Amino acid sequence: MGSSKRPSYRVVVADARSPRDGRFIEILGHYNPLTDPPTIRIDRARVEAWIARGAQPSNAVKRLLAHAQSER
Repeated sequence: MGSSKRPSYRVVVADARSPRDGRFIEILGHYNPLTDPPTIRIDRARVEAWIARGAQPSNAVKRLLAHAQSER
């Protein structure tokens, strides 16, 4: 998401066989690095439900989850 020089990201659940910017199953949250401090909105209950079903978060999403947890 976002535009040139204005990044904005979605945290999504996607099948590993889907292309990187292709089809996804569900949007779990948003990350905006341009605000001060960066805005991280993630539905923690949905993330935990997907992980319980066997989903594996990427390294970037693991860092966002850890950062969001430390802000609470």
